[in-house]
This record gives sequence, structure tokens and C-alpha cells, in this order.
Amino acid sequence: MSQNIRTPLKKRRPPISVTTSAADRLSTLISECQSNDPVLGIRLGVKKRGCNGLSYTMNYIHTTADDLKKVENDEIVVCDNNIKVFVELKAILSIVGTTMDYVETDLKSEFTFINPLSKGECGCGESFTT
Repeated sequence: MSQNIRTPLKKRRPPISVTTSAADRLSTLISECQSNDPVLGIRLGVKKRGCNGLSYTMNYIHTTADDLKKVENDEIVVCDNNIKVFVELKAILSIVGTTMDYVETDLKSEFTFINPLSKGECGCGESFTT
């Protein structure tokens, strides 16, 4: 009689890492968010749009029943300063290994995504393909 022996899975790395700069900016945005319901974190996903196929989406997640239901099965990444990033399940395969950063220059300030799976980006940097 053979036994099914399961070997323990290795601890998984989070699908996305968030730099200190991005975490600080997210913390500021969340603290400035004017709402009756506290913000729990942000939800990161991807949508088919733009010149090159996929574009990142970010939305606040509030403590409302509707928002909590949306993130019920999502991956969660908790940053050192307690910023919670919920990653949509359908986005995980497109963003595994991605680093989220926040960059400020004289002309603009924006969140950037360094995605090792990206095979190309459009000229404006708004969309990518995997």
C-alpha cells in the first residue's frame, strides 16, 4: 500500500515588492484620503488597454463590506510600514517579480513598475506586454 506523502511547499515570495519611496508615498496618499470609511490599503491589478496590451490599475480598498468582498481571495503583501497591497488574482501571472517604485523629477511624479516579465512597453510607458 503506497502512501501519499506531501512535501512542504517552500515559502513563496510575494508577487510584488514595494520600495521605501513607493511605500512612503502610498502612506501619504492613504492618510490624505477623505472618506467616511478608513482605507485598508490599495488593490493592484492589470487591465487590457493602452498601446501595448496591459496597463496597471491601483485603487483604494476601504473597510466597507463591498471592498472587503473584492479582496477576499487576493494575495496580500504587507510592507514594512504596514501598507497593505492586495494583488488581484488574475494579475499575479503578469506581475510576478515586479518592483513598484515612486519617482519624482522636475517634470513629473509617478509610480513606476519594474517588471521582469515585460517584453515591451509603449512609448509613453502607460502599457506593457508580457
